[in-house]
Amino acid sequence: MKHPIIVGLTLIVTSITGQWRSEPPADCPFKPSASITGIEFTGRHAEYTEADTWYPSWASDGNLYSPWTDGTVNGLSSGSGGDNAATGHATIIGDDPLKLSVINEGVFKSSPRPYEGRYPCGSLVYNGVWYYGTYCLHPSWREIRNEIPYNWPWLGPIPGFRWSTDFGKTWNETPCTPAKPLFGESALKGEPVKIGAPHFVDFGKNMEHSPDGKAYLTGHGASVGPEGRRFAYNSWMTGDEIYLVRVTPGIETINDVSSYEFFAGPDASGKPIWSRNFREIKPLVSWKDNMGCVTMTYNAPLKKYLMCVTDGGNTVDYFNTYILESDHVTGPWKLVTYMKHFGQQAYFVNIPSKFISEDGRTMWLCYSANFAAGWGKVDIQSRPEGSKYAMCLQEVKLLGLR
Repeated sequence: MKHPIIVGLTLIVTSITGQWRSEPPADCPFKPSASITGIEFTGRHAEYTEADTWYPSWASDGNLYSPWTDGTVNGLSSGSGGDNAATGHATIIGDDPLKLSVINEGVFKSSPRPYEGRYPCGSLVYNGVWYYGTYCLHPSWREIRNEIPYNWPWLGPIPGFRWSTDFGKTWNETPCTPAKPLFGESALKGEPVKIGAPHFVDFGKNMEHSPDGKAYLTGHGASVGPEGRRFAYNSWMTGDEIYLVRVTPGIETINDVSSYEFFAGPDASGKPIWSRNFREIKPLVSWKDNMGCVTMTYNAPLKKYLMCVTDGGNTVDYFNTYILESDHVTGPWKLVTYMKHFGQQAYFVNIPSKFISEDGRTMWLCYSANFAAGWGKVDIQSRPEGSKYAMCLQEVKLLGLR
């Protein structure tokens, strides 16, 4: 049976070209980067499908493989709430971001109980095995007490990773469950989680640029709360801190917490400490009420790590996205740009390594946007042009490099 294919509509405009003005808040803890001083939009962009949550992983066969959810891909639908929560998976074929084909591979159902929703997060294809993580969402503690309307944005734990050895045609379910998740965290009574919605660091094709052969994951979370905090301070799109973990990827290790190492801060000389004890985990970076969903990509030509962080405010308003850079996966981190109201509601922002130019100066931002346009009294526009509820790709150039 042939797979249905979607070819995205390419839109090329000039009205959004130029440098996006960086407007970091006064309390921004990151110093400006001296090597990358900003990003410039070229005006080239493309949009594919009518679904979100795209995190492409570049496999050894040259294709990209990505989760997706809460929408449709060529007529195939998925929804991530309730007993029959379903998350999708797709193959992305092509070398030109403006001329890609997105192929449906299917959807997979996994119960979120005792939580209310289950959504895609870390996705990695390595040595022919596709590891696909999900995380849970729940009503916030204030919602449970009927203090605010029901919206369940509260960030729950990652149960674990299912895996496929045939590029998504068949799957093996994780032995972990939402009730007994991989890292043992819980959010049932409003507790904050640290490893929320983790995403694999993009080390290039088949993880070729991993510094040690290990897979690294970044996750956003919080360590203090919930009383006296902003609404949904620890949600699918908000947090205080970014955490880092690593594991040697394999079917036997990916769901075994004893196989993981947790970044536990720097030692006296500044070298990273790695611990097998989750209780010793320390934030990679922190910024109270200004962090959220995070991804990281290694730009091999520049030998730089680029981290994309989105602060989702109250989760249905304007979102802010900023990019940090470092020479090392553990930092220190410097600010490249702070894009206020990017999208104007862009989320799940990442940089697919496959589309980084040979000199490292040009790349594409991958994201979804504006799911809450028309909600409430907020007037959310497509900014830059092409930002919509889809897999959005925007070409940008890094500035300041010599």
